Amino acid sequence: MATSKSRGLVTASATLATLVAVGSLLGGCGSQQAKPMDDEFAGSGAESSSAPESGAGAAGEGNPMAVSRDGLPTAPADTGNYHDGTYALTGKYGRDGADSIDVDLDLSGGKVSRVQVQGHSDSPISRGHMERFAQAVPGVVQGRPLKDLKVEKVAGASWTSDAFNKALDLARLEASADRSS
Repeated sequence: MATSKSRGLVTASATLATLVAVGSLLGGCGSQQAKPMDDEFAGSGAESSSAPESGAGAAGEGNPMAVSRDGLPTAPADTGNYHDGTYALTGKYGRDGADSIDVDLDLSGGKVSRVQVQGHSDSPISRGHMERFAQAVPGVVQGRPLKDLKVEKVAGASWTSDAFNKALDLARLEASADRSS
């Protein structure tokens, strides 16, 4: 009788140890903390690289880019000396580069005096991220110096934020260009 009782304890202990081990392994499979609007359409939140000076390059999930809509010349580098004016840019991004935002930026005294963003996407989820971004970004950038201005995941829209940062990079190059000719 003592032997069957000790076998039962050993079996129960082994079962409990197995359950604890399985629970520990599975515990890392999910997160208990929700991240609103942090889905495949919002992007990875990874830092973006600098904007191509010519506006060339292929936009894609990990490679947002910006192009000028007004055809202004660009300086070879950001001088930090910016011409007042309005700059019209488009940031492109997304899985196939089809998503884009039009950014209209007014500069006065080196500061962003007005910004307006209009998103373009075939995906309702992406459009929702763009709309929330467009509503929130003026409060983040207006009144701030253009020099070194960069936004982080505004309104949960990391890819839109990355494309906006590319537009800011290009705006700095356009605003730095020599206007004497």
